[in-house]
Amino acid sequence: MEGLEAAEVKLSECFENKDFRTDSSFYTATLFVNPNLEYRPIGKCLHSSQYGISISMNEDGKGFPIYRMNEIHNLLCDLDVNKFADISLGELSTFVLRDRDVLFNRTNSFEWVGRTGIYYKNDDVNRVFASYLVRLIPDTSIILPEYLTTFLNTKFGMADIKRRARQSINQTNVNPEEVKEIRIPILDMELQQEVAIRLQNANQKRIVAQSLYSSAESYLLECLEMQDFVANPDAYNIKTIKESFLESGRIDAEYYLPKYEDYTKAVSAYAGGVAPLNEVCMIQDDNYTPEAKQAYRYIELADIGKSGDIIGCLCEKGEDLPTRARRLVLTGDVIVSSIEGSLGSCALITEDYNYALCSTGFYVVRSSQINSETLLTLFKSEPIQQLLKKGCSGTILTGIGKQEFKQMPIPLIRPEVQAEIAQYIQRSFALRKEASQLLEEAKLSVEQAIAIGGGVNR
Repeated sequence: MEGLEAAEVKLSECFENKDFRTDSSFYTATLFVNPNLEYRPIGKCLHSSQYGISISMNEDGKGFPIYRMNEIHNLLCDLDVNKFADISLGELSTFVLRDRDVLFNRTNSFEWVGRTGIYYKNDDVNRVFASYLVRLIPDTSIILPEYLTTFLNTKFGMADIKRRARQSINQTNVNPEEVKEIRIPILDMELQQEVAIRLQNANQKRIVAQSLYSSAESYLLECLEMQDFVANPDAYNIKTIKESFLESGRIDAEYYLPKYEDYTKAVSAYAGGVAPLNEVCMIQDDNYTPEAKQAYRYIELADIGKSGDIIGCLCEKGEDLPTRARRLVLTGDVIVSSIEGSLGSCALITEDYNYALCSTGFYVVRSSQINSETLLTLFKSEPIQQLLKKGCSGTILTGIGKQEFKQMPIPLIRPEVQAEIAQYIQRSFALRKEASQLLEEAKLSVEQAIAIGGGVNR
């Protein structure tokens, strides 16, 4: 019996559970409870909870921005979202997000389920949330939204969430009613306020960081003389066989849309000169085989932030990594998604991710002619994004192949412009790192208070 985990539970206890749990892992999981702290079920600390709206989404800007499960990172809801929900004003009034709402991800992979973030209303845009998210509105006389968010992201909160997760073949779910049964320690309001201040300061820093990134991109477009560029929106074109297939080998109509021709001409007209990507950049696409027992940081598409930063990674031994974890990255590399629909997922590898691994869904590039910050800004800019999209092909999984990628025109940005862009990006990344440190401090302070029994609120 040595090493065997077992627990004896009365059937009546199973019936008392909101989800009638009979799985052994639920009862054998060991949870830390500090006897010196007062604990209450989360449900007893809420004004309300609510599922999001179930509706088809679009990327055309129709309706209102809608948060999904992959737009919560590191305790905070992302500043921007990619999808929209075309809903009525009545539905908007029901599902509109309000400042300091807490969003809980109830379904996805085991790794993602339970991810929780606080929403800050930083502007006048009305945003809603999708059905696989649950909105939690705390009673602020008991717990602050920032504290609830932080607790659910601590090792103590995550342990209780994970033991309540129900896993199937491709999906993991947590019943929100069970989330309400999680017992949260009621820490002193002064400590909760300190946590709130850290999260609010982190939010402000990322706003400034995003503004700096936007300034870099605007400056780049200005130097390319494309700040007011508008491409031909026509959805048709006429080409001879000589002008199309015999020249490019492509017969898909999308490839020949007039807008792509316009973007190609505009980029190629840059006064500083243009060259094919393979003459400007080195493409690192050799497969790296991880050592079975060595721990690695693994970066995938979901770990890429909107401003070219890396907002998380998976830490696993080589033997436990997915087979697509085969690209070794170094400080200064730029990773560019090759998958249509995620082409904007480009990131700069900082020292924090030196010798990490990334998915084979990325191209790993660096250049001796263009600094890393400018290369990142180029790949994420609208002109290059459009050219990446033009190069995509395929059926089941559409993406840009290496041959198309190598031939993309890359403007040879003047050195003084590169230096200016680098300053913007470096300052942006520095602020994001400061924000991450504040969030980590908030989480550690809560874990420490729970572990030692400090900050009791009686």
